[in-house]
Amino acid sequence: MKEYERKGLLERINREASTIGVDIPDEVEIQGEPVALQSFVFEIERRDSIPAGERDRVERAKRNLRRERIERVERIEGGDVSYERGEALAASVIGIDRALEALEGLQAPGPDAEASRQEAADRKRWMTFLKKALGREESGSGSRTRF
Repeated sequence: MKEYERKGLLERINREASTIGVDIPDEVEIQGEPVALQSFVFEIERRDSIPAGERDRVERAKRNLRRERIERVERIEGGDVSYERGEALAASVIGIDRALEALEGLQAPGPDAEASRQEAADRKRWMTFLKKALGREESGSGSRTRF
């Protein structure tokens, strides 16, 4: 691979908007093993947040993806591959970046999220109790009494 080709590939990989419009690869080989990357990411994304039992699995997947990304970039930087192989590596790096962005965007339910949910439920129970205690239960007529 020529130097200017190598630099072009590295520039494409490191471009800030390189993942826009890029699909997550169906499958990627990580440390010699094929991984169904797209289905894994979609499975995790379907949930509103990462359940406690899945956090370790997601963090391990992110670590492995980052490690594989570094190895692929280093192969391009070394210049010991053909331009065609370099293009394939660059495309796979961008796909890995897209998967990492999707996984990084997920929220793990923390104590603040649980506390907020509990507070909202408590507030709703309190308002229901007050309405009953004050005899202001809503009739189905659509009129509401405000406190």
